[in-house]
Amino acid sequence: MATLLYRLGRASLRRRRLVVAVWLVVLVGLGFAAATLRGPTASNFTMPGTESQQAIDLLAERFPAASGATGTIAVKAPSDGQLVTPEGQTVVRGVVQEAATLPGVVGAVDPFQVQAISPNGRYALVQVQFASRADEVTDDQREAYEKVGAAAAAPGWQVAPGGEVLNSEPEVGSTEALGVAVAAIVLIVTFGSLVAAGMTMLNALIGVGVGMAGLFALSGVVELTSTAPILALMLGLAVGIDYSLFITSRHRQNLLDGLSPEEAVGRAVGTAGSAVVFAGATVVIALAGLAVVDIPFLTVMGLAAAGTVTVAVLVAITLAPALLGFAGRKVLPRKLRRAGTAPGTDQAAPARVEDRSGFGFRWAHWVTKLRLPVILVGLLGLGLLALPAQDMRLALPDAGAAPGGTPARVSSDLIREGFGPGFTGRLAVVVTSDSPQATSAAVPQVTALIQRTEGVLAVAPPQVDPSGRTALLGVIPKTGPTDPATETLVHDIRDHVGGIANAEVLLTGVTAIGIDVSEKLSDALPVYLLLVVGLSILLLMLVFRSVLVPVKAALGFLLTVAATFGITVAVFQQGHLADLVGLDTPGPLISFLPILLIGILFGLAMDYEVFLVSRMREDFVHGDTARQATINGMGHGARVVTAAALIMISVFGGFVFLDDPVIKSMGFALAIGVAIDAFVVRMTIVPAVMSLLNTKAWWLPRWLDKVLPNVDIEGEGLRAHLDRQPANV
Repeated sequence: MATLLYRLGRASLRRRRLVVAVWLVVLVGLGFAAATLRGPTASNFTMPGTESQQAIDLLAERFPAASGATGTIAVKAPSDGQLVTPEGQTVVRGVVQEAATLPGVVGAVDPFQVQAISPNGRYALVQVQFASRADEVTDDQREAYEKVGAAAAAPGWQVAPGGEVLNSEPEVGSTEALGVAVAAIVLIVTFGSLVAAGMTMLNALIGVGVGMAGLFALSGVVELTSTAPILALMLGLAVGIDYSLFITSRHRQNLLDGLSPEEAVGRAVGTAGSAVVFAGATVVIALAGLAVVDIPFLTVMGLAAAGTVTVAVLVAITLAPALLGFAGRKVLPRKLRRAGTAPGTDQAAPARVEDRSGFGFRWAHWVTKLRLPVILVGLLGLGLLALPAQDMRLALPDAGAAPGGTPARVSSDLIREGFGPGFTGRLAVVVTSDSPQATSAAVPQVTALIQRTEGVLAVAPPQVDPSGRTALLGVIPKTGPTDPATETLVHDIRDHVGGIANAEVLLTGVTAIGIDVSEKLSDALPVYLLLVVGLSILLLMLVFRSVLVPVKAALGFLLTVAATFGITVAVFQQGHLADLVGLDTPGPLISFLPILLIGILFGLAMDYEVFLVSRMREDFVHGDTARQATINGMGHGARVVTAAALIMISVFGGFVFLDDPVIKSMGFALAIGVAIDAFVVRMTIVPAVMSLLNTKAWWLPRWLDKVLPNVDIEGEGLRAHLDRQPANV
């Protein structure tokens, strides 16, 4: 592979104008396709096979008027008792009439008819039924709904529209650009050259543009969740910058070693490019592997992110060499641009003497010397950070977790204030049969069983479809949507109504859907973790021709994941230091965060493992002692890996400043995970363990050595190929 990439790098540089033109045409073409074919993103999370989803599908078939999105308008009077006065009733009925005539609304329920009035006569709830589901409600319809009651609010009344209909996709604004700005600063400091930093950033941005344009172009035929493009953008930026950084760094080193630009870029793509391809492949495999858990919206998220990473790899090994060809020796700091040429000529000078006094070499000497204390302190520290993970709770976020001041949050707070938390997480029970008589007989039985269930506050009168075969019961729990007691209540209700004869009884609603999604994701988590760990051991065994190195890498990955979960739970669930990330309401983690985090961190962890340990193996194979090879690998890779990690942390951290709590938690967890894996595990514990294992680290049974194919990440085949060729500098 290294030889093939070497030729690709040289060809890309020689035909740099054509390469740049092709990528620009692709970017413009996909951009036009995205603008014309882009479809809406979905804010709901469906889970085929669960009881809650079966109920939703059944309602859509038999009771379409009740299958659309719902809204809840909270009305608060200026004082107690004022709601039930003639003036108050006029205000409330005006809100009901206004809501009922909105575009897209099927009807609005008068709270006086269904007794949706608080005991103190100050709060009322107006239920609004839309014809379409939440992600199909148009922006104009949603905007009109948000303005309901604006006139009534003037005299001192508070009208707050809320409910699932206000679910909308998170917006990407200017805050995450801070992460990109920090990444640019890191590149400038690392390279000491504006040209090198700008070229690397440009390369990454073109890749992100192509990936995102392609994703949005496909959104017309593939349903994307609202978080899928954000995740793809996060990863596309982070790995795009990092992969270009690795190739540019090796190219600069080759220039300083006296190679011509064409030869330097060829060898850079052949060596660092091989690692980029492998690292990118691990990320893609891990993300695409999310399909194994058979959860549609998670599969789409994984494939969307995998697509942007694939584009980032292709851009790094083709466009980056082309741009390096345009830059020439300007990728070097000004004071070093003449260092690689003989005085008074344009010819290559003899290779420079390597400087081994840098921080990477000093750090490696210190870590290998104190390897046992370093390992013990590292394991103990990560173990302590992981402790909060044992209390991790998963759920889909409700309106109570929305940013303060948003319409959904204001409405949720009013409902909790006037009626209690259970009214923000209503459940819906669908009773259906083949005949109106059977349904009519089953409804009283179901109602009685539910009313006797502990944790139920009230059961609303049934709504019956025109055929009389399907009835819909509203159930108000005593606790909120993400409360553990509500989860217990959902299971209890299903157990109690499961034996009704001659009718099918299904429990659904936003709260029930969230519970079903969370449970299925929790069940899939151990399976996916086992798959990822097994995959990491197999892939690294192919790369490093070793048994213990892959096992050590997998154990390090598990430490990273555990510590990341622990810190994220401490901040986002338990609320410690929540103010620092702008979180005003701690709560359970979003259901898909752990499994998504495992997939992404696996790929990124393998990045750093490959870039550091491949140089260790390269030097060991060429005669260095195991300890010296470890020091060399750290010495050569520490600066680049540090820069790469800081860039990823900056890009992911930029998303922490978004208001959306889901995106905020994803950005935080990824930033923390990269920091732990790069600086604690890969650059500290790994060299200490490698030093402790000594030559045993590279042991591989002969029979296994014969079975495993040689992927040649270190470029040994390329070196042999170059040795057979005339000198080309």
